[in-house]
Amino acid sequence: MAELHVELVAADRKVWSGKASLVVARTSSGEIGIMPGHQPLLGVLASGPVTIRTTGEGADGAAGKNGTVIAAVHGGFISFSDNKLSLLTEIAELSYEIDVERAERALENAKAEQDAAAERRADVRLRAVAVAH
Repeated sequence: MAELHVELVAADRKVWSGKASLVVARTSSGEIGIMPGHQPLLGVLASGPVTIRTTGEGADGAAGKNGTVIAAVHGGFISFSDNKLSLLTEIAELSYEIDVERAERALENAKAEQDAAAERRADVRLRAVAVAH
């Protein structure tokens, strides 16, 4: 089975690293799927869930149901070349790390305060959890 090596890196840590057969992410141009052998790519990541279909466990042992890892990504860059995919972001959270109640409270507070950026961050977190389940 063809694989690509994936690195999901936030400003403060390596979030996930491992082998995958498919990665789906949202870019400034729309949603994109990357599979082994994809043409080289450099793009801007939009905030949203990233889905990684693994072909084994990642370096941290984290693989969701059916070998799928879901992360909430808050902007950044995506780069693919030679079957190596890098997702570089300021903030990224694996779906199982997200406290749903806290994200729901943050969404309510952001709406009440009319803070569009905070509302978008909370919404991305909740969508990542929803995709994972």
